[in-house]
Amino acid sequence: MKVLIAGGAGFIGSTVASRLLDAGHTPVVIDNLVTGRREFCYGRIFHEGDVADAGAVDHVLRRHPDIEAVVHCAALIVVPDSVSRPVDYYRANVAATLEFVDRLLAHDVRRLIFSSSASIYEPGPDLAVDEASPLRADNPYAHTKIVVERMLADIAATSRLRVLSLRYFNPVGADPALRTGPQVPTPSHALGRLMHAHRTGVPFPVAGLDWPTRDGSGLRDYVHVWDLATAHLRALERFDRLFPADGPRHTAVNLGTGTGTTVLELVSAFNALVDDPVAVTEALRRPGDSVGAYTRSRLAWDLLGWRAERNLPTGIADSLAWFRRRERLLPDLAVPTHRLADDAQAAGHGHWSRR
Repeated sequence: MKVLIAGGAGFIGSTVASRLLDAGHTPVVIDNLVTGRREFCYGRIFHEGDVADAGAVDHVLRRHPDIEAVVHCAALIVVPDSVSRPVDYYRANVAATLEFVDRLLAHDVRRLIFSSSASIYEPGPDLAVDEASPLRADNPYAHTKIVVERMLADIAATSRLRVLSLRYFNPVGADPALRTGPQVPTPSHALGRLMHAHRTGVPFPVAGLDWPTRDGSGLRDYVHVWDLATAHLRALERFDRLFPADGPRHTAVNLGTGTGTTVLELVSAFNALVDDPVAVTEALRRPGDSVGAYTRSRLAWDLLGWRAERNLPTGIADSLAWFRRRERLLPDLAVPTHRLADDAQAAGHGHWSRR
């Protein structure tokens, strides 16, 4: 199967591409390289371009008329940035998706997998959610995901397009073969910031210790990115069975482990794998922060035959291995010694961002 991956030079998109390659499929990548890396596309079919550029998308689809499905991972994802720059987020995540889908319809592409997010849920008292849980956006990033899901559902209802929204929880880890992994210079997710704190030798700032959880820190469902990639493979292989002629045209499925892990528990799991444990300091909540959630759903197993197989220690170990290798693959991300001191000072003041 030939599959177009929008945003296939980024962390998740490149891992999906690797998983498809390993299974004998052919990924075709389109990416504007705003945050993605050209290096992740070496040896793969790659087109540099923006999904909002009708000419660029038309060119790709004309060059590859045998594309059978699309995985749409192209988006801006940093929550505090979405609070300070909502126009950029609505333009990149909503308006660009509308333009992209318009071209998919023009070329009669009928299968679309959309990278959505578990940040759209309003969790219950136990912080567990399933696909029927109420939706609530605590920040513009999450709101863009809700808007796009509803937009795609409306479009699918009146066209031949069928859409599967995969609602990711919190990706960790890297491609186990270390072909790709987190590629942004400044980590925006908890594990990346924790590794950064370990490297700089400063305490890890936990954004709030007054959340309604068992230890006061935020709670997340950490799912290995390779498991996420496998879920995409299963979804592509079963896509037509998910959408029978008389069935729904848009379906959403949670992708998580079913286990809630607090940030302090993440720190403990990390410290168990490193020689120099990281200390913790309390920091203020950041713009757009939420208590978090974990999935209680079985729908991914029922529909996709998928469940997470890799545990949190494996995700941490793979992340550590990737960051040891990353500067050889992406040498511009090497951090000079003077930068480590500057980063340590910034960390002490809680100047951090997250996904």
